Amino acid sequence: MANKARKHHHLRKFLAAAVLAVLLAGALAVLAAWMVVLRPNIDLKGQETKHLYIPTGSNFGDVMQQLEDSGLVRNSRTFRWLARRKNYPNKVSPGRYLLHHRMGNNELINLLRSGRQDPVRVTFNNIRTREQLAGTIARQVEADSASLIRLLNDVQVLEPFGKTPETSVLLFLPNTYEFYWNTGARQFLERMGREYGRFWNEERRGQAAAMGLTPDEVGILASIVQAETNRVDEMDRVAGVYINRLRRNMPLQADPTVVFALGDFSIRRVLNRHLAFDSPYNTYLYPGLPPGPINLPGPEVIDRVLQYERHDYLFFCAKDDFSGYHAFARTYAEHLANARKYRQALNERQIMN
Repeated sequence: MANKARKHHHLRKFLAAAVLAVLLAGALAVLAAWMVVLRPNIDLKGQETKHLYIPTGSNFGDVMQQLEDSGLVRNSRTFRWLARRKNYPNKVSPGRYLLHHRMGNNELINLLRSGRQDPVRVTFNNIRTREQLAGTIARQVEADSASLIRLLNDVQVLEPFGKTPETSVLLFLPNTYEFYWNTGARQFLERMGREYGRFWNEERRGQAAAMGLTPDEVGILASIVQAETNRVDEMDRVAGVYINRLRRNMPLQADPTVVFALGDFSIRRVLNRHLAFDSPYNTYLYPGLPPGPINLPGPEVIDRVLQYERHDYLFFCAKDDFSGYHAFARTYAEHLANARKYRQALNERQIMN
């Protein structure tokens, strides 16, 4: 009986040890899995969140290189191991991804291979030239400025949009838009074309036609109005002056077109020597509207032009109080008196150019 009891005792000890070993192995497996899969493995250097940019054409090696070089992943070995198990090397998606400091390998890999990007809010305004526009956009999305400029100068690309290289920037209505960061130049242009089509609806096209102008001509005129005044409440009146001049076949004589033609936007006072500069954008030398806009007019400015004020003013110049508003005149004599006051104010402030 004693031997049998001893055998049972040893068996119980063996079974207990075996169970303990299994439990310990299970615990170690769970711990190992937690460390590989769920344990936070992102180092954002004290930041709560940070964006990871994966360029178009990147492969798994490029992603690993970026993660290691930037120090974003604490343990790249566990990340690499799990990424291969989850087939991420064959599912690399370019884009802009939002990381947070508590991310583990599994969450990060799931995000990157899903393609769920954090959109970019692209804003552009106060733009004068195609080059400036392309540079502003290229700083916010992956499309490079050279590619954008090539499209804006490509007659065949622009033809379906009804634009020329001179009017191509009118497709870009200043505003804030959501894009994926990896948007290419052609995709960007096509999106702007859709936004332009939505803005120039049947009602606005009808208003333009009633004025005897095309949408492009309205946009060009709006760019001049925008350059002439930043006072929204007088934009429709300024537009009315130019409409009156166009209908009388009078030259527009808009100083901002001369500044644009010269390409020197530091000019504060347009002088006679500036007016002699030969360019189709110089509305002192060439009648009618210039061949393209001199800036990107905002939607609200375009609407002000479409709803221009009906009046009989033919002239205006800046007020001598430098308020930003203008003095309007029906006759040339009245305009000369207003201009004289303004020139005197410029002289008093020693603004010579």
